[in-house]
Amino acid sequence: MPIDLSQALGAEIPGDEVTWSEDDVILYHLGLGCGSPPTDPRELAYTYEGRLKVLPTWGVIPVHRMLGRVPEIPGLDFNPVLLLHGEQELEILKPIPTSATVTNRGRVADIFDKQKAALVVFETESKDASGETLFINRFSMFMRGEGGFGGSGGPKAGNHPPDREPDLVVETQTLPQQALIYRLSGDKNPLHADPDFAKAAGFERPILHGLCTYGIVCRAVVDHLLDGDTTRVARYKVRFRGVVLPGETIVTSMWNEGDRVFLRATNKEQETTVLSNAVMVLRE
Repeated sequence: MPIDLSQALGAEIPGDEVTWSEDDVILYHLGLGCGSPPTDPRELAYTYEGRLKVLPTWGVIPVHRMLGRVPEIPGLDFNPVLLLHGEQELEILKPIPTSATVTNRGRVADIFDKQKAALVVFETESKDASGETLFINRFSMFMRGEGGFGGSGGPKAGNHPPDREPDLVVETQTLPQQALIYRLSGDKNPLHADPDFAKAAGFERPILHGLCTYGIVCRAVVDHLLDGDTTRVARYKVRFRGVVLPGETIVTSMWNEGDRVFLRATNKEQETTVLSNAVMVLRE
């Protein structure tokens, strides 16, 4: 059945409540490659509860389970095998604590007709125990084969970096076992672990999660441009463009424009772009 805009657009995603602890945050950071060298104070700030801080991209983790209920949404019939993560936007309204309980709510915020695919934007809001919003996610998903239903094509991609050399370039070599660690934070898609599944999907071996790359690039900015201050990040948006195989090197280019940092990430070994149209909005 084609997508039914009258049913799907604005539909609610069944919400849930999620609790996390310091150990969950540390595991997430290890999944991004934090902890080497293990005695470095900067690494311990991500991996030791005695001085723990939280990378803002942790905000994508507590809504994984809720997003698993997307197939229940009426009017949104699609083949999950053909689903691709197109863009990710995260707004952080308060500093993220090392442990908390949040209540998640979500909805279908937009649906765009890309002819060969539908681009569906799922917006989630996570509130803490006091009822205040901690963070808002917007997951933009390409549902291949579901276009042609007559909807709007959506806005053009923005967030282009300035036409000059980047102010800073940081290389981050990923771990061979990176995807196996990262998946323990909630994304158990076999594409990132099962060699046979990956080959069936057209890849030589399991690939790194796009949201793992998203977190690695965020950390490069926090550590090398923001002096390790995770609370400076107010909003972070990217477009996913390419693939990283565990063990390959992510090269993050940064253009510092005051309250905004424009970003591009490439795969050093494959010489391909993996994140584009990326921007990070900063707090003073």
